[in-house]
Amino acid sequence: MSVFEKKHEYPGKLFIVEGVDGSGKSTQIDLLKKWLEAEGYSVFFTEWNSSDLVRETTREAKKKNLLTPTTFSLLHATDFADRLHYQIIPPLKAGMIILADRYAYTAFARDGVRGVSPRWVRNLYSFALKPDISFYFDVPIQTACDRILSSRAEIKFHEAGMDLGLSTDTRESFKIFQARIMDEYKKMVKEFDLTCVDATMEIHDQQAIVRDKVKEALKGYAKKRTIYAKRAKVFWRKFTIS
Repeated sequence: MSVFEKKHEYPGKLFIVEGVDGSGKSTQIDLLKKWLEAEGYSVFFTEWNSSDLVRETTREAKKKNLLTPTTFSLLHATDFADRLHYQIIPPLKAGMIILADRYAYTAFARDGVRGVSPRWVRNLYSFALKPDISFYFDVPIQTACDRILSSRAEIKFHEAGMDLGLSTDTRESFKIFQARIMDEYKKMVKEFDLTCVDATMEIHDQQAIVRDKVKEALKGYAKKRTIYAKRAKVFWRKFTIS
């Protein structure tokens, strides 16, 4: 059932972070980005569900509650494909470091919880590149939920999994939904050889682990790729503006 087993052959590097909401993955990838840039590397950042191609369609469909689990999955796969071909591959070809906040594993977890066939959704993403490192930030579900629920005045309908009828209470539905997503991630750790990080540790301790893994992956990698990085940025702008 495993997909994208073959490593990409581009000169750049692809590092991604995964985890349930409240796992702290976004904080860690932001710290990693700042550190890499300070070290003189050319870095490009991309995040889940950010393509302009389907953003408006997804927003309207959510408002009107028109999304079935399958259409939800297809829209996210379209978003991912657009970002892969126009935001990830060009910089990789140019030798840049790509940092992605969530990758295809997010779809495998969320779509699986929504009842989509695991085999089907993995086949749907068979075009994806295998990351050089896939970090999974592991945290107790109660800790993750407490972090989110204490910092948010409101949890969005689909974010809470309300479309699944798990509970009539948004906060309770969110907890159940996130717990099920975490179960899916646990299954993927071995399947995709995810690099687990204990997200209950202090932020700086987690970052030290992340940096050590990245340093190992960057052995023999040329730091200065300025000319190629500029070409990649021009290429990317051409497609995002048009």
